[in-house]
Amino acid sequence: MKIALVQINPVIGDFGVNSRKILEASLKAEKAKCGLVVFPELVLSGYPPQDLLERPAFLAAHDRALAQLCRELPDLDVLIGCIEQRHQPQGGKRLYNSAVLIRKGTIIHRVRKQLLPTYDVFDEKRYFEPGEQSEAVECNGLRLGITICEDIWHSVIGEYGNDPVEELFAGVKAGGRSIDCLINISASPFQRDKERVRHGIFRSLCSRYQVPLLYVNQIGGQDSLLFDGRSLLMNSEGEISAKCRGFEEDILVIDSDDWSGPMHEPAEEEGLAAVHDALVMGVRDYIGKCGFRSVVLGLSGGIDSALTAALAVKALGAENVLGVALPSPYSSDDSMEDAKALAYNLGCRFEVIPISKLFTAFQESLHPIFGDLPTDLAEQNLQARIRGNLLMALSNKFGHLLLSTGNKSEMAVGYCTLYGDMNGGLAVISDVPKQLVYELSHFVNREREIIPARTINKAPTAELKPDQCDQDDLPDYEILDQILELHLEEQLGVEEIVERGFEKELVRDVLRRVRINEYKRKQAAMGLKVTSKAFGYGRRYPNAQNFQD
Repeated sequence: MKIALVQINPVIGDFGVNSRKILEASLKAEKAKCGLVVFPELVLSGYPPQDLLERPAFLAAHDRALAQLCRELPDLDVLIGCIEQRHQPQGGKRLYNSAVLIRKGTIIHRVRKQLLPTYDVFDEKRYFEPGEQSEAVECNGLRLGITICEDIWHSVIGEYGNDPVEELFAGVKAGGRSIDCLINISASPFQRDKERVRHGIFRSLCSRYQVPLLYVNQIGGQDSLLFDGRSLLMNSEGEISAKCRGFEEDILVIDSDDWSGPMHEPAEEEGLAAVHDALVMGVRDYIGKCGFRSVVLGLSGGIDSALTAALAVKALGAENVLGVALPSPYSSDDSMEDAKALAYNLGCRFEVIPISKLFTAFQESLHPIFGDLPTDLAEQNLQARIRGNLLMALSNKFGHLLLSTGNKSEMAVGYCTLYGDMNGGLAVISDVPKQLVYELSHFVNREREIIPARTINKAPTAELKPDQCDQDDLPDYEILDQILELHLEEQLGVEEIVERGFEKELVRDVLRRVRINEYKRKQAAMGLKVTSKAFGYGRRYPNAQNFQD
């Protein structure tokens, strides 16, 4: 039998668009003489629908779309992820996260997700009731064991009381007929190095149960979450025998006679290319799904705004990106030249709006109150807020979405200005540590110089006072990023980080800054998640707290 693995980019709640994509892919699978086509988790609604699941109208629209889809699907078996209502439930949640196998317009088999994650960005127990042990199903002579996303992560997460895969195979043994193939439909978000972890889980399962595995994952940007697809076939020896492209809609047709298929991308694809492609997809999808067509951002001549602009142009096209330089009395000629050169290299529109007169006017207005107090952070932040206001005005006037350009290192320690450089509708690199910013900038320049070499090589500076340098106020970024990764991603405290070789007072200061700047991050634009722990709804810390370890 031929089997089509289909990864599509759904729009949450747009049942018309999602149904059409499912139907079109199913027709292509039928044309390719497939007997089964497999789609990702909750593909009909899009993932994650969050509190839309609490709205009766949303659920009713979903069920109408599912019924209509069943009537329109071609004559082959179709496996899709969908919502299932628990009618008249006796306690528990009202919904299941389900997979349904549709044959000739009728749902012939249901599988309900058993392991409902609540860590990091996931909150599925808020909405769904866990399913019970599932049974294998017959499909064109093959016996299929169907699982949903987290149901195969038991060995890694280790906090669940049951192992759905083990129970599935135990049930088959009792029935006397072995499973020919394990299927996992997923909506598994991207993060650095996650594919390596996935493949390790898949190899373990294939080796343990001596069966091939079909993995079908969603693609696309959905708010902060980025889904990479990279659906695949792994044979019973734990080797990847067929694979979809990453970060693109794709159809992979495999043959169950020898469990083989095409390789649309290399078996192991990670590193800078994956992070770059994830961010580009995230920008493109957020802009498009939210109804925008173009963006505006400030170009300072620095590396953060340069990388953000390069990602935006790659995502949207140069004609849809406006870069604006907003020089102050402290902006260097080099910075303005670098900003102009970047815009030229990218081919995007470039404008210059000097802010010196506005800065002077603000200072004069405040002088009766400020008096002869020494110039300090207040005057520095004035410049950032003038820039933020001007950029928001351009956004309002022309309908551009404003991109903020701060990186994760700065966001972590509060090296950013509320209502200034933090203004915007999307914080593109807010989960990209400064060292990774440099690496991605070199990746952008891999074929030709796009980001000027001087932008990459010069010492980073906010240019809000004479001869300012980031390292006047912050540790060296290489050290800072290591401390932040240990604290934010590995959850280590002061003593544990010091044991890794860092100076104690420095660690205390960095962790203090992280703690006291939570209020800023709560007011920041939404960012795109590429690390294991991003700022946003996957990291829930109170503003008013004073725990110091």
